[in-house]
Amino acid sequence: MKTLFLSLVISTLLSLSLSKELCNSQDKKLSVIDSTSSRIISLTIFAGNLSGQIPAAVGDLPYLQTLVFRKLTDVTGPIQPAIAKLVHLNFLRLDRLNLTGTVPGFLSKLQKLTFLDLSFNGLSGSIPSSLALLPNLDALHLDRNRLTGSIPESFGTFKGSVPGLYLSHNQLTGEIPASLGNIGFKVIDLSRNKLVGDASMLFGLNKTTQNVYLSRNILKFNLSNVVFPSGLENLDISHNKIFGSIPPQMTQIPLQSLNMSYNRLCGQIPVGGKLQSFDYSTYFHNRCLCGVPLENCK
Repeated sequence: MKTLFLSLVISTLLSLSLSKELCNSQDKKLSVIDSTSSRIISLTIFAGNLSGQIPAAVGDLPYLQTLVFRKLTDVTGPIQPAIAKLVHLNFLRLDRLNLTGTVPGFLSKLQKLTFLDLSFNGLSGSIPSSLALLPNLDALHLDRNRLTGSIPESFGTFKGSVPGLYLSHNQLTGEIPASLGNIGFKVIDLSRNKLVGDASMLFGLNKTTQNVYLSRNILKFNLSNVVFPSGLENLDISHNKIFGSIPPQMTQIPLQSLNMSYNRLCGQIPVGGKLQSFDYSTYFHNRCLCGVPLENCK
C-alpha cells in the first residue's frame, strides 16, 4: 500500500492541471509548483513511512528543477534511470534512503546540477569519473555508503567550479590522486576510508581550501614541510601514520578546530596563534610530541 501511494503521488502530479491554490510551499511532503506557469518544478518527499522504489514516472516530470527524497529508510532499489531525463534538474537529493546498486554514470548528463547528495545509502562499486564533467556542481555528497575503489583522477580537473567534496565513511582505497593538488576545495572530507600514502598535495599557501578532514585512513607523509592554506579553518588528520613535526607556520592560521591525535608526530608544538588554545586531545597519542597543552619538552 505504501509503495502504491508513492507511485500514486507521482502519477497524480502528472495528471492534474495544478493551480496556484493547490500549492503549499510549507508542506513537508510536497513543494511542486511554479505559480506563473503551473509547471511542476520541484518535488520533495521527506520523512515518512513510504516504501518501495522511486517510481520511473518521476522522469515524466520534464520541468523539474528540484528533486528530493530523504529520510525514507524503506525506499529501496537502485537510483532510478528515468532521472536522466530531467535535463533541467539543478538540485538532486536522495539521502538517508536505503538505495543500493552503483552511483550511475548517467548523472553526468544532468549538466545543470549544482547540488548532488546521495549520502546515507547502501550504494556500492566505484565512483564514476564522469561526475567531474558536471560544470556547475557546488557540492557532491557520496559519504556514508559502501563505495570501493579509488578516488577518480578526474576529480582534480572538475570542468567548472570546484565542489565541496564529501566522500567520508566509505571503503575507498589507494592513494589520493596527485591531480587533487591542482585545485582548492572549500571542503574536502575523505575521512574514514582506507586511503594510503601522501595527502600533502591538498595543501598550499595560496589555495582557497578551508576545511580538510582526513581522519581514520592509513595516510603516511612528512608534515614538517607542509605549507598550509592561509585561510584554513578546520583540519582533522587524526588516526593516520603521519610523521615529522608541526610546522611553525601553523601559528599564523585562523584555525577554528584542529585534530592531529593518533599519529607519529614529534618535536615541540609551536608556540603562538591558536595552537595552545586547543586541549590535549588535539595532540595526544603521538610518538614524541611535547609542549603546551601536552607535557613540557625535556
